[in-house]
Amino acid sequence: MSNIKCTTLRFNLDKTLDRQAWEYLQGMNKEEFKSYSQAVALAVTDYFKRYYQQVDDPYFETREREERFVKQIVTAVEMAVEKVLPAFLAACFSKIVMPYTTAIPTITITNNNENDSSADEIDFDFVGG
Repeated sequence: MSNIKCTTLRFNLDKTLDRQAWEYLQGMNKEEFKSYSQAVALAVTDYFKRYYQQVDDPYFETREREERFVKQIVTAVEMAVEKVLPAFLAACFSKIVMPYTTAIPTITITNNNENDSSADEIDFDFVGG
């Protein structure tokens, strides 16, 4: 015996939310979503999972933003270390190869990369609420 439940969906295309839902269903990737039923089941499940999670934990969304912010910081630091590490290691190895002399070489590190992210590009929304 099949365990299938049937229901009917109706979209009023004069309402923005209904029209957007209908357009998403019409434009969905048929290889990724095998049917309307699968797409609707995923959407409803995701929506209510987030809804109940937020009801149980009102700070859920704030923590999500904080985690994204921390990830941005970690990525920026990793990129900066990646750029500086070769010069740092070269300085360390040069001291090993050429033991202490009277003149200690200095390394000047300049950042000429125009693609670096600045503080203006970081999402600080979580700070203000």
